[in-house]
Amino acid sequence: MSAAADWRAALAVGRSGRAAGWRRTSAEQGPPRGAQRQGGRSRRALWVLAAVALVRTADAAEPPDEGDLSYRAHIDSPLRFKCLYGYAADKTGDHAAAIRIFEDCIARWNDVYSMIWLAQILEAGVGVPRDQTRAARLMERGAQVDNDAHASLARYHWGVALAEGRGVPRDPVQARRWLRRAAAEGVADAAEFLDHLDRNTPLNLTKENP
Repeated sequence: MSAAADWRAALAVGRSGRAAGWRRTSAEQGPPRGAQRQGGRSRRALWVLAAVALVRTADAAEPPDEGDLSYRAHIDSPLRFKCLYGYAADKTGDHAAAIRIFEDCIARWNDVYSMIWLAQILEAGVGVPRDQTRAARLMERGAQVDNDAHASLARYHWGVALAEGRGVPRDPVQARRWLRRAAAEGVADAAEFLDHLDRNTPLNLTKENP
């Protein structure tokens, strides 16, 4: 099976599988209005970005046959191509391989795509103990990267974490800064969440101190 076909199959599994993600709000706290819709769109955006990236890479050069067709075979690969397989491994239930792939991609290339998906795994507690603090720090790290196509989405997630106090103390002022930047870079969910904050946050918490 070609890399492109393998990834399309993984996407099909992902759409019908676990829906946990960074923007999913716990039942105890209750989701803000529109939050579940935002999370779904963000995950779909990542699926599309991943598929496009992998198909382009596959068109340029097929990865070498590593013998073992499981995703664990890609854990120690020196090819950045493997970061996309972390998503497929997670969506097909091999969470341990996904985590190791994402962690290696982050260590090798400071890969924001891997930061986002690893944060989702940590936030949901799938295959690892739930760790919202580490998840938030991964989003903060991704938000500060400038030369990565996925950084704008990380900035959106980091702004939401600051707004809701997920893994970090609530900071509405800083939340708005990151959300405005993400919105300016084309993340529609960031603009929508800013509108949600404006309608639901007391005025004295929306202004920066002089």
